[in-house]
Amino acid sequence: MAVMVSFPPQRYHYFLVLDFEATCDKPQIHPQEIIELSILKLNGQTMEIESTFHMYVQPVVHPQLTCFCAELTGIIQAMVDGQPSLQQVLERVDEWMVKEGLLDPNVKSIFVTCGDWDLKAMLPGQFQYLGLPVADYFKQWINLKKAYSFATGCWPKNGPLDMNKGLSLQHIGRPHSGIDECKNIANIMKTLAYRGFIFKQTSKPF
Repeated sequence: MAVMVSFPPQRYHYFLVLDFEATCDKPQIHPQEIIELSILKLNGQTMEIESTFHMYVQPVVHPQLTCFCAELTGIIQAMVDGQPSLQQVLERVDEWMVKEGLLDPNVKSIFVTCGDWDLKAMLPGQFQYLGLPVADYFKQWINLKKAYSFATGCWPKNGPLDMNKGLSLQHIGRPHSGIDECKNIANIMKTLAYRGFIFKQTSKPF
């Protein structure tokens, strides 16, 4: 007979694990533009993935990806050419949020990122560039690095690589792939939750 593994209830119905990849070079190009946007909808009770949003984005200011960017992220020119603009992709994110019931006021959900860069710096900068207000649901998040350090007492300098090593987990996919990064974050969260850790918002209000 299978033994049911249980863990303390989380504060959220859903965790929205998010990662961006962006145009880059050495020295850094400005502005950086999002070229991959990935979100996993993680059930707060089971810590299982229920839905995936994943799209590549056509950069506009620097439409040609650098060799450095392609080597780092694994994203090649053909993967972004002809893809929707960031504004179109963000509209599709909103449609996905509605379809998944995440904008229901009775449903508690929060984004989870590895670090604060994605939602504190990168996305607000993109919204500003587009002349759009930042959607409210992007204004609160959990920084997994902080959560991991609260749970273990160790700061994961190298993000998922250090967290996987610390938790004896196999790394999924390749580093700097947005969708693979999300899968690693989800796996780390599930492991911490099964060890009794309760995730809390780490971002400060906008």
